[in-house]
Amino acid sequence: MPLMMSEEGFENDESDYHSLPRARITQRTRGLEWFVCGGWKFLCTSCCDWLINVCQRKRELRARTVWLGHPEKCEEKHPRNSIKNQKYNVFTFIPGVLYEQFKFFLNLYFLVVSCSQFVPALKIGYLYTYWAPLGFVLAVTITREAVDEFRRFQRDKEVNSQLYSKLTVRGKVQVKSSDIQVGDLIIVEKNQRVPSDMVFLRTSEKAGSCFIRTDQLDGETDWKLKVAVSCTQRLPALGDLFSINAYVHAQKPLLDIHSFEGTFTREDSDPPIHESLSIENTLWASTIVASGTVIGVVIYTGKETRSVMNTSNPQNKVGLLDLELNQLTKALFLALVALSVVMVTLQGFVGPWYRNLFRFLLLFSYIIPISLRVNLDMGKAAYGWLIMADGSIPGTVVRTSTIPEELGRLVYLLTDKTGTLTQNEMVFKRLHLGTVSYGMDTMDEIQSHVRDSCSQLHYQATTSTPPRKAQSSAPKVKKSVSSRVHEAVKAIALCHNVTPVYEPRAGGTGEAEHAEVDQDFSDENRTYQAASPDEVALVQWTESVGLTLVNRDLTSMQLRTPSGQILTYSVLQTFPFTSESKRMGVIVRDESTAEITFYMKGADVAMSTIVQYNDWLEEECGNMAREGLRTLVVAKRTLTEEQYQDFESRHAQARLSVHDRALKVAAVLESLERDMQLLCVTGVEDRLQEHVRPTLETLRNAGIKIWMLTGDKLETATCIAKSSHLVSRTQDIHVFRPVTSRGEAHLELNAFRRKHDCALVISGDSLEVCLRYYEHELVELACQCPAVVCCRCSPTQKARIVKLLRQHTHRRTCAIGDGGNDVSMIQAADCGIGIEGKEGKAASLAADFSIQRFEHVGRLLVVHGRSSYKRSAALGQFVMHRGLVISTMQAVFSSIFYFASVPLYQGFLMVGYATVYTMFPVFSLVLDQDVKPEMAMLYPELYKDLTKGRSLSFKTFFIWVLISIYQGGILMFGALVLFESEFVHVVAISFTALVLTELLMVALTVRTWHWLMVVAEFLSLGCYVASLAFLNEYFDVAFITTVTFLWKVSAITVVSCLPLYVLKYLKRKLSPPSYSKLTS
Repeated sequence: MPLMMSEEGFENDESDYHSLPRARITQRTRGLEWFVCGGWKFLCTSCCDWLINVCQRKRELRARTVWLGHPEKCEEKHPRNSIKNQKYNVFTFIPGVLYEQFKFFLNLYFLVVSCSQFVPALKIGYLYTYWAPLGFVLAVTITREAVDEFRRFQRDKEVNSQLYSKLTVRGKVQVKSSDIQVGDLIIVEKNQRVPSDMVFLRTSEKAGSCFIRTDQLDGETDWKLKVAVSCTQRLPALGDLFSINAYVHAQKPLLDIHSFEGTFTREDSDPPIHESLSIENTLWASTIVASGTVIGVVIYTGKETRSVMNTSNPQNKVGLLDLELNQLTKALFLALVALSVVMVTLQGFVGPWYRNLFRFLLLFSYIIPISLRVNLDMGKAAYGWLIMADGSIPGTVVRTSTIPEELGRLVYLLTDKTGTLTQNEMVFKRLHLGTVSYGMDTMDEIQSHVRDSCSQLHYQATTSTPPRKAQSSAPKVKKSVSSRVHEAVKAIALCHNVTPVYEPRAGGTGEAEHAEVDQDFSDENRTYQAASPDEVALVQWTESVGLTLVNRDLTSMQLRTPSGQILTYSVLQTFPFTSESKRMGVIVRDESTAEITFYMKGADVAMSTIVQYNDWLEEECGNMAREGLRTLVVAKRTLTEEQYQDFESRHAQARLSVHDRALKVAAVLESLERDMQLLCVTGVEDRLQEHVRPTLETLRNAGIKIWMLTGDKLETATCIAKSSHLVSRTQDIHVFRPVTSRGEAHLELNAFRRKHDCALVISGDSLEVCLRYYEHELVELACQCPAVVCCRCSPTQKARIVKLLRQHTHRRTCAIGDGGNDVSMIQAADCGIGIEGKEGKAASLAADFSIQRFEHVGRLLVVHGRSSYKRSAALGQFVMHRGLVISTMQAVFSSIFYFASVPLYQGFLMVGYATVYTMFPVFSLVLDQDVKPEMAMLYPELYKDLTKGRSLSFKTFFIWVLISIYQGGILMFGALVLFESEFVHVVAISFTALVLTELLMVALTVRTWHWLMVVAEFLSLGCYVASLAFLNEYFDVAFITTVTFLWKVSAITVVSCLPLYVLKYLKRKLSPPSYSKLTS
């Protein structure tokens, strides 16, 4: 493998990685074979792509200057702010649908054969025998596509027609979402969708900030805090936005939803005001305003918004079974041409031989049965109905009815974490102080400790000299434990980014003031909002043990003690959590004592070097992680006024620096992060969805490799991977170190290569670097892992991983998610499953299959996927067998009668053979099952066999071809050997024996009988017998009622079927299939 090369050279030359075998694609020899096997399709697609590129030249994206409220000042034209999810328009619909149908060889062949019947010299039968089935298939397809397209159009129209208030010089005007332009000032009310990407200028909230919900953008259900531009927030009135001369300079539109760089400039003040803008000043499209009313200036619209740039275009999905059948029909076509050429050669190329060749091609055209498409499409519809009617997986919806068999061929399952594997509900489970640990059953002890400690502090504060008697009466040990518990709980209650939100009460305007006064501390009216559900869980827990967060703004916090006393703290500094630092901190001043404290909490790996020496932290964090808990280490440091002032001046200076700002700020902060007092370790559980563990176990036993792709933090993702048993307890986990350059990626991949049978955990940034230089190597190594976890993934990265797996492994992939951020991944996979969850219905609507809970995936794949594939494989091959038998009979007939291109059966006999006489029993194969659903769930290992594709392969197909040749030969020769005085008797005997043989062959193929199958068999037989009375032009009624006719037909049928029954019996005895061992 190329990774084990020396490291010299690649640092200097960035181009040498092209020589690595990244793709290992063998060049195809371009010739007739290439053209027939799909080259024509490749050429057509290439031409179409070239035309589209010429017509729609991609505009180069540039940085822009946006003047507030003046769209006309924009230097260049920007796209319309309309959402468009449709595949076609009025002009491209019919050509587009027809292209999708006729790009398949099967359908194209039928079209050519049907068109040939308009030429008199080539006409063989009635036009309806060719055009009726083709017309039926096209009508069904066009109708289905039209309905889907119309639904998409309606959904788009609904979103584009939403009305918003636009601020103009003349006041507010209502404007449609699709008419919003770059530079417009748009007002977005609470619970309204943000229509385009905006910079946040003003809010009705006093704090100058608001919360937004981003679940449809990044899949996270927690609310994000956004801050208004301070210059515009300070303006006295809303109309003053037009009295100032200001503009926003925004970077060019990017994919990254987590970053933004820009500046706000007000020119008419002296000196001009410049403010730097970051991600916290933006409101991206498709997010929802959760608090207050906001005003923003539009900077990106339509195709340039972050949400649209992160959404991939939906593609028409084609099942692997359809592609395999397409290959088999090509093989049949070659056989058809060969047979026709042989016939013409044996004829001696007499007369207009080319016309005879074409007539033979049409005579044997039943080798490729036109009913194959109809039967398979109806079968797919039946599987969809069976899935939706299954009471064990209620609420399941099949949205793409063309690929149910794909569910039976999956090798990779890529799943989201938040809301898919987990419920996204955090519960506080454990508090460890080093010497003592508290669990769910001992929370009342913490409550009493907090109560005692708070009342003692309150007493000390009210009496200047506390009496010694009171102090000595309490045991020293208890006091120290109480104070330690209180200190830990207080740290958890202060060190966070949570804001309590109070909903305004319903009532008249007269009550508004009163409501605001008495609602402040009403517990039932309070909800907590934060950037992470972990934070909310911690604050809710401190409330449950007696210390309640009642108020917070940008500069202060208020806590309420069990006795009702309000403690006020000034927030001096806040250091937010970042994926690099893995910790967050806050510096607060207690207003009552003026004491300044620096609190910090974070991951154990980040905090272990910061806190004072101890011997328990690492061990306890490991114990909690094994229980599947998310751990946080909490520490504090008390600062003097001088220490804080020194820090504050250095911190302010570092923040003003232009170069290496982040590094300088981190260095200043590190001077405080020394010798901190370790207070406690907390353990929070993210509850898994019901039955996630057994479902993942079932899928693993079925041979499916599971990858978890999440936008969450590395620690959280690893924790869930362990608790859900995605990674078994005995397995090692290799955490891929962060890499930024090619050299680092090379070394880290080498380190990973040496590991065996261990799960891989990799972050989105490292993944991006590795894919840039070592795409093939990374995918190859990752595919050997039992489980892979990718964290901090953007929606486009998720889709890219899916595409890479498909491209490199050529195996079937399935993506499952529940948020708007999973849509790209779901659409990129061979099979997409959406879960209707807390994050809305975006994933569910975009998916091919929609389910209610993750546990339903097991049954959907192992039972329905398996049976759909096996049934379609049997049905497809049987329909081909039906065509091959009649074509063999035609070949024998033509050979005996001097190679004449005359049809054996004409008119209604041919139509009836493919429809009323054999259709019902053949189609009843969609009800066949080899094992019961309960058995399939109990032994998921049965699923593993399907991925090898043995149910439908060239081997099984060849066996069916041999059966067809044998039966066709016996039927025709038998009828000719038992020849009577007239030719009409040959037709009667052979056709009756043919119909009976087909009915018996269905019975031979069936593994488990269903009452509908028995009905279908007898119904078809009844239809045939009844029709004999009306088909006087083909049958002699006097002859077919004689005993001679009956014994001849019975003899031929027995000779054609009995050997196959004997062979089947012997095969089951000598080499039974795996499922038969379970059913016996």
